[in-house]
Amino acid sequence: MPNRPAVPALLPAALALLALSASAAEPVLPPSGRYETPDSWRQPVPSFAIGARTHYIGTAGLSALLVKTDAGAVLVDGGLPQAAPMLLQRMAALGVAPGDLKLILAGHAHADHAGPVAALARATGARVVANAESAVLLARGGTDDIHNGDGIPFPPAKVDRLVMDGEVVELGGVRFTAHFTPAHTPGSTSWTWTDTAIEGRRPAGTPLRIAYVDSLSAPGYDLVDNPRYPNIVADYRRGFAAVRALPCDLLITPHPDASGWTPANTAAPHAEPMTCRAYADRAERNLDKLVDEQRDASKGAR
Repeated sequence: MPNRPAVPALLPAALALLALSASAAEPVLPPSGRYETPDSWRQPVPSFAIGARTHYIGTAGLSALLVKTDAGAVLVDGGLPQAAPMLLQRMAALGVAPGDLKLILAGHAHADHAGPVAALARATGARVVANAESAVLLARGGTDDIHNGDGIPFPPAKVDRLVMDGEVVELGGVRFTAHFTPAHTPGSTSWTWTDTAIEGRRPAGTPLRIAYVDSLSAPGYDLVDNPRYPNIVADYRRGFAAVRALPCDLLITPHPDASGWTPANTAAPHAEPMTCRAYADRAERNLDKLVDEQRDASKGAR
């Protein structure tokens, strides 16, 4: 499938608009058992090119990436359940008909990222790709979540291809590598692929290693003496180490401003985009603080 030429001039303005209204917050289930989504998660922003093949088609607060290859297109994450019509419209605007979408790659199985997967798979015939941990939660529509219980459901989705850590999924000459990064959920998966840079901080036409790195936060999670997940902290640290080792010229995350897509001022995107290592280091510092707080609270309750 031919690639339309990128429009480099749109990238800085689009990044600035994206960052101005985005929210890095992950859903924290309140005592009511339901949660409210931030407006930024539903706020459309103009689609823009990240690389010669890779386009941002998500909202201000939730990433969705479309990668066009010579054999069809690949979608990485999708956002909330109601995002499906918007994503299909944006694919069409980029010359991708429903039948051209061949693969949907999952990051983690929460409603704010996997919400439209089932609808998109039905509308396009695309094959859904995830690891075994995420496949179980996708099939349950997010119910009996190890952290959130039944509080954040979404339409159940069937996984067509299970991937292992380090496995490559290839389409049209573009190789997507799955990396297990079990820090936000046990099934969290990050994806890397190589695109070609457009005009910007890297010379146009040079290789651009994109790392779509899954969330690393622990919003409201029980990190100390968790009976359902006794090795949760060890898994987080394993996820951090995996992220630090990724090929990573450009980092993008499910919540875009979590990876530094925030402007230094209102006129331009961040002068120095965050690296994968810095993203993992910051997440580990936050985790250490949460663990210490929970241990202190546990001691105080005795």
